[in-house]
Amino acid sequence: MAWAYLIVAGMFEWGWPIGLKLGLTDAGPRWGWIAFAGLCMIASGALLLVAQKTIPMGTAYAVWTGIGAVGAVVLGILLFSEPATIARFFFVGLIIIGILGLKFASPS
Repeated sequence: MAWAYLIVAGMFEWGWPIGLKLGLTDAGPRWGWIAFAGLCMIASGALLLVAQKTIPMGTAYAVWTGIGAVGAVVLGILLFSEPATIARFFFVGLIIIGILGLKFASPS
């Protein structure tokens, strides 16, 4: 169950960069998006806390940030027309390999 919490925590990591990106415009702050970012941060951290009861801290943190980074890159491409280059996909693939490696190398 700890791994499920960790995966969901990593998915909440996707929400706060989106909320921050949409939360400040030339017209000023958009408080709903900023609040969304804050709620995602709290949910992500709380689930990471629970996951670390079972999963070693270093593994949990690396996987958590990896899931967040991969999701942020993919969502940036899909939602904000960020560059979708072969190099970006290659290096995101390396992050995914690292996440899977840590999962399989961790005690169950």
